[in-house]
Amino acid sequence: MNLPSIAICNFIEDTATLRETALQYGFSGVDWTFKVEDLPRNEIEESRLLGEIAKLKGLEVRYHCAFKGIDLGDEDDSKAEAAMEIFRKFCRIVSRLEGRFMTVHLGLGRTSSEGLSWERTITALADLVGYGKGLGVHLCLENLASGWSSRPQLFEKLIRKTGAGITLDIGHARVCQSVQCQVFELEDFVLPHPERVFNAHIYHEEIDDRHVPPVCLEDIRGRLDLLVSLGCHWWVLELRERDPLMTTLGAVREYLESCDLTGGANPPLES
Repeated sequence: MNLPSIAICNFIEDTATLRETALQYGFSGVDWTFKVEDLPRNEIEESRLLGEIAKLKGLEVRYHCAFKGIDLGDEDDSKAEAAMEIFRKFCRIVSRLEGRFMTVHLGLGRTSSEGLSWERTITALADLVGYGKGLGVHLCLENLASGWSSRPQLFEKLIRKTGAGITLDIGHARVCQSVQCQVFELEDFVLPHPERVFNAHIYHEEIDDRHVPPVCLEDIRGRLDLLVSLGCHWWVLELRERDPLMTTLGAVREYLESCDLTGGANPPLES
């Protein structure tokens, strides 16, 4: 496996500073998270958004839609239709940015699947995957810590029936009930469709909606081994504070060096 692209989240508000930070610490990409409030209301706002992201010249950018309470499979017809229009709008924006990958969620921010339709979710997600494909955008579904996508047997059906790609969140997978109760292994999220794993979110685990970094490489080594075996080339260090980010970056670099994948080209973590 070639050296994976290590991406930073867009947690720094000023885009120019985000780019400088990414390059300073040897990141090769940015995983840009959209929230629903980022939806441009007119052409001026859309042009402004496109201009901001264009400042990340020299870095690969992939996109991540964190839309809490916005679900394609909502049992309420009007809410489901509005959700589809929002997702399609962001597909068009990503396409205009020449982006190739966009990660979406099901049931984000919900405590249960109440109010969601399984059949509508399958149909609508398949439609959105096809819509994105027509624009040159691969739609990828992320596994969450709870809900349908946290259960490997249901996650497999969602991927198979919709044609979506996979964004494997190794922190969510670690803490989900299916894995904690040892009913399933973490690998069960991806082994049915290994060729569809296009992105990975890397940190140790999620506790109270907070992403916790590994204390040491051994906390995440096995999961990084899995990513290498899958040939997943996009590793997002999904930490939004500097110290946890640097801790995780150090562990990932140690791993890549142990696999002889870095070629000794990493810049120092401190400067």
